[in-house]
Amino acid sequence: MLYYLSQHFDSLHIFKYLTFRSAGAAFFAFLFVVLLGPLTVRLLKKFSAVAPLRLKGLVPDHEIDLSKEKTPSMGGILIVLGIFVSTILWAPLSNPLVLIFLITLIVYAAIGFVDDYQKVAHGNRDGISEKMKLGLQVFAAAGATYYLSTLPQFAEHSQNMMVPFYKTAVATLPLWVMISFSSVVVVGASNAVNLTDGLDGLATGCMIIAAATFVIFAYLCGNFNYANYLSIPYIEGCGEVCVFGAAIVGACLGFLWHNCHPASMFMGDTGSLSLGASIGMIAVLVKQEWTLVIVGGVFVWEASSVLIQRFYFKYTRKKYGEGRRVFLMAPIHHHYQKKGWKETQVVLRFWIIALLCAGAGLATLKIR
Repeated sequence: MLYYLSQHFDSLHIFKYLTFRSAGAAFFAFLFVVLLGPLTVRLLKKFSAVAPLRLKGLVPDHEIDLSKEKTPSMGGILIVLGIFVSTILWAPLSNPLVLIFLITLIVYAAIGFVDDYQKVAHGNRDGISEKMKLGLQVFAAAGATYYLSTLPQFAEHSQNMMVPFYKTAVATLPLWVMISFSSVVVVGASNAVNLTDGLDGLATGCMIIAAATFVIFAYLCGNFNYANYLSIPYIEGCGEVCVFGAAIVGACLGFLWHNCHPASMFMGDTGSLSLGASIGMIAVLVKQEWTLVIVGGVFVWEASSVLIQRFYFKYTRKKYGEGRRVFLMAPIHHHYQKKGWKETQVVLRFWIIALLCAGAGLATLKIR
C-alpha cells in the first residue's frame, strides 16, 4: 500500500527503497503484536482458549509446570495477523511471490487453527488426527511449490538442486521430483517448529534468528550484483520477500514480549505451523533448502529427537517386548529439563545454538 503511494507522490519516494520498507514492516509488526497482545490474552481467556498440556498424563504431575494449565493458547492468531497486515502495508501485492507467501501463511495458520480448536473446544490433547493434518500440509505445500515453479522468474531454477559449499547446481531433477522435495522441506519445517514450541520463548526466539537469516538470503537473491558475486540464483522480485520475512521477525519479537517466561500466552499450532511453513517456503524460493538444515539446526535437532525416540521405542518393543528410549524425553528440550536444566537455561542455550547455526548457514555463502 505504501509502496503504491510512493509511485504517485514524490514526497514519499523513500517508500520505494526495499531496505526501508523491510525495516518498516518489522517495526510495524512488532508494535502491532506488542500493543494488541494484552487484548488478545484477555479475549483468549474469555473464550477459554486453553489447550491441555502436551505432557499431561504422560509424566507425573510434579514434573510439569501446572501453572501453565491456565495459560491461553492460539496466540499465533496475533502473529499471523501482524505478519499479514504488515506485509500488505509495506509490500507490493502486484508481486506474485508476495501473494503466494501470504496465502501459504494463511492456509497453514488455518490448519493450525483447526487443530488448536479441537484441543481447546474438546479437550483433545492431540487435536485433529496426524494423517489428516499431514495430508492437508502436504496438499498445501505441493500447491504452493508448484505455483512457484510456474513463475517466469523462478522457472529456470525450479528444477535445480543446490547444496551448501557448491557454486552451481549439483543436479537438475524432474519437476515432479523437485516439487516433492520442496513439499517435504515446507512440511518438515512446519512440523519441526511445531515440535520446538514446548517452552516459553523457545520456538519464538529461534524463529526470529532463522527468519532474519533468510531475509538476508532473500535480499541477496533479489539483487543481481550480489547474486552474481556470490554465485547464488538471481530471482527477480525475490527482494520483496524480505518485507514478508522482516514482518515475521517483527511479529515474533513482539510475541516474545508476551511469550517469554512466564508466558502470558502460547502461539499454538496456529502460529508454529504457519511460521515453519513460511521459513520453508523462503528456503525453497532462494534454493537454500539444504542450508535450512544448518540455519534451523535447533528445529532439526528437536524433530530428529522425536523421530529417533519414536522409531527406537517401536523397534525395541517389537524385539524385546518392551519399549526403550534413547532420550529421557522427547522433544530434546524436555530431555535436558529432566537432566536438571531450568526452563530459562534450556531456552537461552538453545538460542545461542540457533545463533551459531545461523552464522554457519551464512558462512556457506562465501565458503564455496
